[in-house]
Amino acid sequence: MTSPESIPRVRAAAWYLLAALGIMAMLFLVPGMMSAFRLNLLAKYLCFALVALGLDLAWGYAGLLSLGQSVFFGLGAYAFGMYLKLESAHGQLPDFMGWSGLDVLPSYWRPFGDPLFALLVAVGLPGLCGALLAYLLGRSRIGGVYFSIITQALAFMATTFFIGQQPFTGGTNGLTNFATIFGHPLKDAEVQVQLYRVTVLAVALCLALSLWLARSRFGRLLIALRDDEQRLRFSGYNPTLLKAAVFGVSGGMAGLAGALFVPQVGIVNPDSLGIILGIQMVIWVAVGGRGTLIGAVLGAVVVNAAQSAVSESFPDLWQYGIGLLFVATVLIFPGGLANGLQSLGRLALRAAASRRGEAPAPAEAAAELVRA
Repeated sequence: MTSPESIPRVRAAAWYLLAALGIMAMLFLVPGMMSAFRLNLLAKYLCFALVALGLDLAWGYAGLLSLGQSVFFGLGAYAFGMYLKLESAHGQLPDFMGWSGLDVLPSYWRPFGDPLFALLVAVGLPGLCGALLAYLLGRSRIGGVYFSIITQALAFMATTFFIGQQPFTGGTNGLTNFATIFGHPLKDAEVQVQLYRVTVLAVALCLALSLWLARSRFGRLLIALRDDEQRLRFSGYNPTLLKAAVFGVSGGMAGLAGALFVPQVGIVNPDSLGIILGIQMVIWVAVGGRGTLIGAVLGAVVVNAAQSAVSESFPDLWQYGIGLLFVATVLIFPGGLANGLQSLGRLALRAAASRRGEAPAPAEAAAELVRA
């Protein structure tokens, strides 16, 4: 039987579910309300939101600040881009390989002609790399700022490596000139709509998975890991395995985002693995609200949309405008947009209760509307 104390939380969860379903329905209806160009931009933002979601799970809950999340994103993008390139080549050698002097397709490229294999690698390889990296660093008791520095160095190494492998990765230009996906032309408007809807569904499923993990025993252990790793270890748990698990999930989400990003944008190059993009990903989470999950999605969409809007209106000053936006967000909502909305929700509920002459609603009910 439900206890009286849990009723506000149940009601809040119900409202949250209805709000989430409403947002999903709106996103699915969006293709009929905006141009193909704007729809493509929104799909791009949602791919970034998927990366931010995984990063928030690792940073906001486990305290693992990664400045190289772009590496996992780029690996997923390159893996699926290899499939797109092979399909567009129609069994022939990809154009950039011919320009680089190759006359035979490298053996490790051949399995990527299968889209299912490419998708599994796009998700599995970044997840495995993330888990292995976190395991090795956790085993060596490396954490905090040193963890962040190493992940940033990893992004630099990955970028340098992919640039240097011109015959196999396209070098600085990367992989581009994709024509079809699953036999359908990528330039077809309906194909882009379906890719957008798949992206919406992927974000919704990964958000549901993240919320479930965050509210489970695993999520409570991640918070304990973030707040006091030594105490967690003395309690009989293995922090290294927890770090490997959460960073593996985070890397897998970034890889999936990269795989969805490539067919909608039409290019993947070493910048997709670079340091600058990795730092931007941290900014998305910070602006949205670290440790909120929903805030990470909100932050990625809002920051990228603002960047596009400002750059279109003020092409020479847009970087200053984005900088001011970040500063204003931090000053007005120090805990991020999600926490700011949480505070506004509390005020609204209290004001409504006051007008009805009732006692103020419990703060927990308002918090559940925007907090994981």
